[in-house]
Amino acid sequence: MLDCQGLILDESVVILNKKIMLLPMFPLPSVFFPGEIVALHIFEERYKQLIRDAREMAINFGVPAYIDGEIAYGTELELKEIIKTYDTGEMDIVCIGRRTFKINTFQKVMDGKLYAAGQVEYLPYYDDSVRTLEENVLGLIIELYGLMDVSILGLTVENFDIYQLIHKIGLSLAQEYKLLKMNYKSERLLFIKAHLTNTIQVLKQVNQSKEMIGMNGHFKNFDPIDFREFKI
Repeated sequence: MLDCQGLILDESVVILNKKIMLLPMFPLPSVFFPGEIVALHIFEERYKQLIRDAREMAINFGVPAYIDGEIAYGTELELKEIIKTYDTGEMDIVCIGRRTFKINTFQKVMDGKLYAAGQVEYLPYYDDSVRTLEENVLGLIIELYGLMDVSILGLTVENFDIYQLIHKIGLSLAQEYKLLKMNYKSERLLFIKAHLTNTIQVLKQVNQSKEMIGMNGHFKNFDPIDFREFKI
């Protein structure tokens, strides 16, 4: 056993010491955020074991984003519920995102386990946003959804949580990954605001093009031109 001022459940599974922790790892080509509700279907044997350990030992696990063949940053997930267990041992589970982290070391297979593990350092996060900025981002989201003819009901600045909509505003995986590594909420909101502004501009141009294309094939009635007014 290791002697540290943290919580030791099992030295082969989890060691918590302030900001440094050995986490079971579940790499995925996805980015999740703190506070996000995550639904997963578990079918590989190594991850069935991981989820059983998470349930029985009440430990969290890390989901590093697998991008371009590399893993470096990710989010700690807490298992909230196993919705269904199949005869094959496969599971439907619901988790919630907790903290973001950077991987310091990575083990492809943890000792005595089927799954991977990694020593991670949790990233600091500062909630420094102002209400005006959140209102601006919310307004842009409502405008974006309006341009796409998608209804968005009951969303106000009081219950607004950007991470519940983060995968529904047209961000690429690379953009989500960049967002994940930001330490300030204001920085994340400004990044999203710039993305929404550009996306809305493009959509308006597309809608305008659709209107122009829709005119093709129809007879057009132009007012007569008075050539006497022309100057060359």
